[in-house]
Amino acid sequence: MKGIYLNKNISRRVELGHPWIFANEVNRGKALDAAAKPGEIVNVFTYDKKFIGRGYINPQSQIMVRLLTRDKDELIDEGFFLNRIRKAWEYRQRIGYTENCRLVFGEADDLPQLIIDKFNDYFVIQTLALGIDAWKPAIVKALETIFTPRGIYERNDVPVRELEGLAQQKGFLSAPFDTNIIIRENGIRFHVDIANGQKTGFFLDQQDNRRAIQHIVKGADVLGAFCYTGSFEISAAFYGARSVLGLDISQAAIDMCNRNALLNGLDNTCRFECVNAFDVLKEWSKDGKQWDVVMLDPPSFTKNRASIDKAVAGYKEINLRGMKLVRPGGFLVTSSCTNLVQPKLFLETIQAAALDAKRRLREVTFNAQSADHPIIPGQENTQYLKFLVVQVM
Repeated sequence: MKGIYLNKNISRRVELGHPWIFANEVNRGKALDAAAKPGEIVNVFTYDKKFIGRGYINPQSQIMVRLLTRDKDELIDEGFFLNRIRKAWEYRQRIGYTENCRLVFGEADDLPQLIIDKFNDYFVIQTLALGIDAWKPAIVKALETIFTPRGIYERNDVPVRELEGLAQQKGFLSAPFDTNIIIRENGIRFHVDIANGQKTGFFLDQQDNRRAIQHIVKGADVLGAFCYTGSFEISAAFYGARSVLGLDISQAAIDMCNRNALLNGLDNTCRFECVNAFDVLKEWSKDGKQWDVVMLDPPSFTKNRASIDKAVAGYKEINLRGMKLVRPGGFLVTSSCTNLVQPKLFLETIQAAALDAKRRLREVTFNAQSADHPIIPGQENTQYLKFLVVQVM
């Protein structure tokens, strides 16, 4: 098996557990990777020839190697993927995620750049790097061995694959099936469009947070912005909100919201409008409109570190507008889904918005993503979601 050596002063970071080997960390003078093909499994050694781990290589990528194992006796074969996916499933079962969950969360499950979402008996896969994409047949076989899937679908229509020299694509990895399915979450039913919805079709990472609003929305007038399929808004109505208004710029999203409200018999409580939430929130705050609960779940404002300042300004502005729309004593529910804005910075941004809005805040809860998306200390990319509920006074 081919191998690479790390530079003398770099090895420590990787030895402490990080699974990524960057191209500039590889000692080209001692490297044995010249003949290694992109996607091939290689061994990784320290400068002084100590074995660190084994992973897949892509010399064309900024992240040259992603480690799969640190056990020098563990082979990377079909059995390896079967065992890893089975272990990931055992973890989800132990913590209570059995029906709908993120079955595999990439590096957090020691399967770098592999995403598998489980929607009851349907599975959606993303293989986001060349080295993991090569093992797609083994991954599908593992799912068919552990479960009895009604369908397996790949959602590899994401630009990040192009950085690895991979084409964007999506399609069936099993016999074709109806990709419009219905799932149940917290007692609520939702339509999920596996083939055409955002990401893998539904944002499972907020499932615990949707349950966290149940007490504050009871009997309340609720406004939800950037509602996508209406999961938070439908949840608010299910938990006893008096009225719910949801906003999204996409008519397709609004149509899905209405379908979900009708599916749960909540169409008399919920109303959805296709508008630009950024503009409408500003206009309504000037008009003095207010609600008991305002929920904000905007898209990521940044994909790279160079635009973090711009993203922070965006989060501050949208939350400032949201706070102005909350009646005194009401609640703001707000989220950020980029790992580049870390929790401390997010909280500071919300506080800065409160100062500008001349409102005081009382923190009710501050969560991350649901536990089926594990967080690994020292790996920032595994901690990305911030979910905050504050009382606005």
